[in-house]
Amino acid sequence: MRRIRWAPAAADDLEGILNYLREHHPSLAQSTIRKLYGAARSLKQFSNRGRIGHLEGTRELIMTPLPYIIVYGVEPQVVHILRIIHASENWP
Repeated sequence: MRRIRWAPAAADDLEGILNYLREHHPSLAQSTIRKLYGAARSLKQFSNRGRIGHLEGTRELIMTPLPYIIVYGVEPQVVHILRIIHASENWP
């Protein structure tokens, strides 16, 4: 089973999402973060479940019905969580 490594940018994204939701939609904050974190952890076993990414060497896990995309890269022993972006953002 692969390990999960969070890039600093992805960790910042997760924190930013939490802060935004705490301010604007407090009832959704904890459950949304748990879903995002759980989906990222699931990539340990199912690393190819996301679509081929827009950037070479990446994959993208669409978090329907949430408006987020987990951008990640896969190596033989590690899944790198690179970013968590809002679907309305221009990516890349």
